[in-house]
Amino acid sequence: MKKDGMAMACLLVAAGIAGPGVAEAASLTETAVEAQQHQAKLQARIDAADDRTREALRELRRVRREASRLEAYDEELARQVERQDQSINQRERAVSQLADAGERLPVLTRQLVGRLQALVEADMPFLHDERLARLASLQQMLDTGELSAADKLDRVLAAWRTELDYGREVDAWHGPLYQSDAQPDTASGGAPPAVDYLRVGRLGWYYLTPDGEQGGVWQAGAHGWQPLDGDARREVRKGLRIAREERAPAMLDLPLSITPENARQAPLDGSPAKTEGDS
Repeated sequence: MKKDGMAMACLLVAAGIAGPGVAEAASLTETAVEAQQHQAKLQARIDAADDRTREALRELRRVRREASRLEAYDEELARQVERQDQSINQRERAVSQLADAGERLPVLTRQLVGRLQALVEADMPFLHDERLARLASLQQMLDTGELSAADKLDRVLAAWRTELDYGREVDAWHGPLYQSDAQPDTASGGAPPAVDYLRVGRLGWYYLTPDGEQGGVWQAGAHGWQPLDGDARREVRKGLRIAREERAPAMLDLPLSITPENARQAPLDGSPAKTEGDS
């Protein structure tokens, strides 16, 4: 009995000694848990704040890119507006000048016809009747009121283009021999003979009789025909075949119808005397 009482007393003493330490340990444990929970919540708020910051940064970059794009678009619009403004100003000036141009157009058209007539008269007289008839038609057109001023100008410019094309062509046709006032045909005693013509631009105009026994080159200075020898007539015959697409292109060795001095003063540009005909 005595031993059991002593053991109980020791247990009570031990419990009394250990009681305060256990309570303190429990309190520390609870404080640590609360601190960890608080730290976790704080870390969560930090993480959330970082996410919002990153999102804000992404949004800021997106807004900056959009602003840069809008600035570039605004600059392009400004350039377009400036170009349109210049175009409008040009059109306004053109409209303001339209009335004056409309008044000057008939005068200009008539002047162009006059210059064309002067050029034809100074040129070699190939296709003479045809070209004079075209000029007469233009003169008659100018005096009619059936066409507008713009239509009249179009026809005059078309006639100019036809004359300009003569200087770039190798042409052949059949017709009566042209007789100039300075060199009338007294041998035939009647209608001029029919011949084959060859024209090389505006530098060479030739004829050949159908039998090939006679031929000539037009001399602008003398305003008449100069006879061709046998070699030159063969070259004319070759040129006629080239112009009629009866043989391949080849060089033509022929005398000029105009001298180099006259060529510099020619009213319209011509082709070289030695040229390749079209096949």
